[in-house]
Amino acid sequence: MVSGTTDLAALLRLLTWLSPAFPVGAFAYSGGLERAVHDGLRDAHALEDWVSGLIAHGSAWNDAVLLAQAHAGFDDANHLRDLAALAVALSGSRERHAETLALGAAFITAASVWQHPVFALLVPDTAYPVAVGAVAGAHGIGLESTVAAYLHAVASQQVSAAIRLGISGQRAGVALLAGLETRIADVAGRAARSTLGDLGSAAIATEIAALRHETQTTRLFRS
Repeated sequence: MVSGTTDLAALLRLLTWLSPAFPVGAFAYSGGLERAVHDGLRDAHALEDWVSGLIAHGSAWNDAVLLAQAHAGFDDANHLRDLAALAVALSGSRERHAETLALGAAFITAASVWQHPVFALLVPDTAYPVAVGAVAGAHGIGLESTVAAYLHAVASQQVSAAIRLGISGQRAGVALLAGLETRIADVAGRAARSTLGDLGSAAIATEIAALRHETQTTRLFRS
């Protein structure tokens, strides 16, 4: 009974932290999707390829690896500082840099109501995945579950952005998320076994779109 209660509490905490309602401001960013739509991404199939590639081979994969490393070393201030610097260095564009730092700062501020010494170990400029991984690890929340929830939140935000950009409806968006379940579970499992040597992005189109978004004049999103 005690173990079941503890597991449920951890699940509820994880759901809260990665809920769209958690005040990190992720709704303001599209991760380059807005530019991709501007340049011709138009239908549900293309959107699925975009999100799937982002998770398995793009910046979201790097985030998953960084999250896993922060989760494992949540009690090591030097380790977390080095991860924070690496995460910033991996930002492929100005907007990506601003996004991961803004979300990280907002997450730390909001999550600090669950008081824990880990917050004193995190440097002010801590990227979002490092912050999530460290805080989840400190609270004893399972690594694979944390990575899966993080990646699902990334996919959900992409779908939300696609709906606002007019290339997907809500039903199609839900169908896309359903279709990504196996991919997310697979990537979460790989990330849970990863090392920093597994970092690397091959989703070139998403990186280029993120760069091109910086010069886009009319836009809804900050990235």
